[in-house]
Amino acid sequence: MVRVRLGVAERREELLRAAIEQISARGVAALRIADVAAALGVSNALVLYHFSTKEKLVAAAFTYAAEDDLARLRRLLGRRTSALRRLRAAVRWYAPTGQAKGWRLWIEGWAVALREPALREVTRELDRQWKAAIAEVIAEGVAAGEFTCPEPDGAALRLTALLDGLAVQLTSYPGAVSRARAREWTDEALARELGLERETLTTPRR
Repeated sequence: MVRVRLGVAERREELLRAAIEQISARGVAALRIADVAAALGVSNALVLYHFSTKEKLVAAAFTYAAEDDLARLRRLLGRRTSALRRLRAAVRWYAPTGQAKGWRLWIEGWAVALREPALREVTRELDRQWKAAIAEVIAEGVAAGEFTCPEPDGAALRLTALLDGLAVQLTSYPGAVSRARAREWTDEALARELGLERETLTTPRR
């Protein structure tokens, strides 16, 4: 196969995407530079030229994944519609019943972050920005009179904690809880935090 010659930024992005795929499939502990190189048909030396060590590659890959997730979150929360619609879209995307993150990747990241300070900073910053973004939109909805919530920051923490916990159950323990039940609990939690009936989430005001 003839490979197209890529610029530095494009090559780096290609390597990061390959690293994310390999981490998701193998886990960080089993990941080798050779796995990323083989996935793209390039040399180990090329991967090391861009990242110098496996640890730097892993940290950069998680940073790349975090930035991608946050960009999607900003698009969802930046839509020109009600705060309730935006919150519902963001929570359902983030939830393990949706498509956010690639939960195997992030559960792996949380585990490795216990021992790797650089990765811990990546996961902590992602968590902080998610909570801040959710809290901001909750506050907007309160100000607009769409719903009530006396503590937007606390609500955002409780919602994301529930979603993270459900992700672990669904990803690590298949069959522990159904996806339908997880979505039901998620909707109930969001409605409760906003002082609404659950049915309101299916027919939100414009």
